[in-house]
Amino acid sequence: MNRVQATVRRFDEQTRGGDVLLDDGTVTPYDAAAFDRSGLLLLRPGQRVRLEFDGSGNVTLITIATMPNSAGPRSR
Repeated sequence: MNRVQATVRRFDEQTRGGDVLLDDGTVTPYDAAAFDRSGLLLLRPGQRVRLEFDGSGNVTLITIATMPNSAGPRSR
């Protein structure tokens, strides 16, 4: 598992996906599954986040950079 920090570029509240800007300037998409694993309710453009990737380079988890790595499902 690979972990990096990035900046939120776009977040769509309807699809719960979007993309981030890695520190090297690469735009990287994330999907609803990665967002849903975070336990977050929304993301704002410009917000610093931490990403975890699978072996294929897909984002599997997106969390706020200051949160612990073990984010779980949202409580309701």
